Amino acid sequence: MTAGPDTDQLVEMACKGDEQARQQLLTRHRRRLHRMVAAHMDRRLAARVDPSDVVQEALADAARKLDGYLQKRPLPFYPWLRRLAWERLVKLHHRHLRTHRRSVEREEPGVLALPDESAVELANCLMDIRSGPGERLLREELRSRVRAALDRLPANDREVLVLRYLEQLRNDDIAAILGITVGAVKVRHVRALGRLRDLLHQEFGESQP
Repeated sequence: MTAGPDTDQLVEMACKGDEQARQQLLTRHRRRLHRMVAAHMDRRLAARVDPSDVVQEALADAARKLDGYLQKRPLPFYPWLRRLAWERLVKLHHRHLRTHRRSVEREEPGVLALPDESAVELANCLMDIRSGPGERLLREELRSRVRAALDRLPANDREVLVLRYLEQLRNDDIAAILGITVGAVKVRHVRALGRLRDLLHQEFGESQP
């Protein structure tokens, strides 16, 4: 995030016709959008499409729709911007990989299978990985075990972990994206961690952090 007015302040300034505030709104979240797109993009698609191009197209779409957003403000700004990028990403997967169509009115990250690299990154966020000579072997074993555990989680549990740890979103943004309360996000987060821990206990046969 850049220094200066926060996003809510920029939205208010943009509503009053501040052109510089409009431009800042359309550029300050570029890195966050890139992280989201890269985390969800199938590696077969990544070989054809750069995540930066998806972000740029989403920002261009946002620029065209910004006036309408400022009038209605259906969501906080970043969740609205993320939705535009998400819609483009889902369409790209359908076009290039023939994935099933779905409604993007409701976020369902599990519909786009989490790439192996993202599963490992999520594992690194959730679990303590020891260092030492056997680290590489441990990481490879962890890849398959965590991916299997994540695949076995209910979609609602998996999505909140992805939003929290891979996309590094705050609870209020997650709540806006999922259409639930902040309290419900906290409950779902704790529940997801507990279920994932139970699955990993079953896999490893021992206690994990």
